[in-house]
Amino acid sequence: MTTVRVEAPARLHMGMLDAAGAGPRRFGGLGVAVSRPAAVVEVSPGDGLTAEGPDAERARAVAERCAGAFGLTAGVHVRVLEAIPAHVGLGSGTKLALAVAAGLAELAGRSPDPPAVAQAAGRGARSAVGLWTFALGGFVVEGGRRPGADRPAPLLMRHAMPDEWRCVLAVPAAEPGLSGRAEEEAFARLRPDPVRAAQIAQLVMTSLLPALVERDLGEFGAALSAIQRLVGDAFAAVQGGTFHPRAGALVETLLDLGAAGAGQTSWGPAVYGIAGSEEEGRELAAGLERELGGGGRVEVVGFDNEGARVRVQAIDAGEARR
Repeated sequence: MTTVRVEAPARLHMGMLDAAGAGPRRFGGLGVAVSRPAAVVEVSPGDGLTAEGPDAERARAVAERCAGAFGLTAGVHVRVLEAIPAHVGLGSGTKLALAVAAGLAELAGRSPDPPAVAQAAGRGARSAVGLWTFALGGFVVEGGRRPGADRPAPLLMRHAMPDEWRCVLAVPAAEPGLSGRAEEEAFARLRPDPVRAAQIAQLVMTSLLPALVERDLGEFGAALSAIQRLVGDAFAAVQGGTFHPRAGALVETLLDLGAAGAGQTSWGPAVYGIAGSEEEGRELAAGLERELGGGGRVEVVGFDNEGARVRVQAIDAGEARR
């Protein structure tokens, strides 16, 4: 019997280029893969279509959707070993869905491209940051979707994050960010602001990306913080302010403590700060833990430059291949 194990790192969604869509494309986005937390699943032949573990019902629904797309006629069992915390801004639904889809594709002997995996899993309707960080890891920028497009947004660039940089990731005890119908309604309420979209694009192209290529932490962090505020202002009317109500003070604390840059991932409430080393990250985390006062968790994590790991194990032989 063959078992496919897929490990998919979480992602930070660092903002949209044009959330309301003043031009021919809407959304667009930038983000990065982080080493923890992760969605970890095992897919193997089984009787019928079954799943177990955290988020098992969601995993089973994705497997049901993907089985036909990949031509699997035999039964499948999905075992969810680890799940990313849901509705905090780390891409839990997308990463689990893509992990299950990739596992089924491997089990079926298929090698679909990343957009086809996302289509089979029913992901990428708005943002493709989760898709491209799943496929490639690192820092990604995607170009947005045309109205009525049937494929996820194209990848514009992907660049590895410096190995020594760290992310201080904090998830406060707070109401979850928007999702599902509430998220759809929020996007419907947004109105185009070409000036803000132009400012975001300029910062991305003339400061953030050059700084990443040159490994200039100070410029990268400053540009990222500025982008986060512009993006947050675009969503202020639907999320109660520039940041999630619990996130704003934490972002300010990270910056006051010396983070090179800081912001909120997706709808929050999770926030992050960028540090230049493990030691700097631990110092930031200690200060942020004092601010949280036990009302949440803080972790120093690395950036993931690989993307999802897919391993196939033949149980009878006890051997695995990448």
